[in-house]
Amino acid sequence: MGDLFLFQSYVLVGARISMLIMSLSPPIAAGIGWLSMGETLTLKQALGMLLIFIGIAMVVLRSEKTPNGSKIIGRKIKFGYSIPGLLLAFGGAVGQAGGLVLSKYGMAGYDVVASVQIRVITGIVGFAAVLLFMHKSGNLLVAVKNAGAMRRITVGSFFGPFLGVSFSLLAVRYTSTGVASALMSIVPVLIIAPSAVLLKEKITFREVAGAIVSVVGVVTFFL
Repeated sequence: MGDLFLFQSYVLVGARISMLIMSLSPPIAAGIGWLSMGETLTLKQALGMLLIFIGIAMVVLRSEKTPNGSKIIGRKIKFGYSIPGLLLAFGGAVGQAGGLVLSKYGMAGYDVVASVQIRVITGIVGFAAVLLFMHKSGNLLVAVKNAGAMRRITVGSFFGPFLGVSFSLLAVRYTSTGVASALMSIVPVLIIAPSAVLLKEKITFREVAGAIVSVVGVVTFFL
């Protein structure tokens, strides 16, 4: 479910903004631990969560002048990106947080590669059910016939679901979920340069600053 929401958010708001919203995943994971396992949240963690929200708000919110005829009577705060896209990215963050917590406990001393295989198989079954339920099996056939897209998706799958998930499960095995999540949360900063160079996206100073503030918040939350 997390991947389903995340990939749809890519379409609506782009990978860069989606991954910024995904920086909420570590505090959500901590919240799940607080609700289900009685873990406590400290003042430092509350500060870290506040920084994350501030960083995200710096990027997704816009301040616009409110005209009244020829006069400006005030300023209005509004979202600068698609609200459904932002909500889908948030759903992806919830899915990743829940998946990481459950994987840590479910994996226990089990082999990491085998654990990744279980996740992939479950994902295949889940997506197959979604395609059948939404009657979109034909879309899959169209996508498979697109050679250029399939090449890019194959490369992305190698670095994402294979290497990325494997390393993330190794990380939660040899360190705490919080520390692993904090280190993985630097993606919103790492993705800025590729977005500007490869996708020709216009990056503003406020967006860069917001991404850095969010990552600092995640690090503060766990370290």
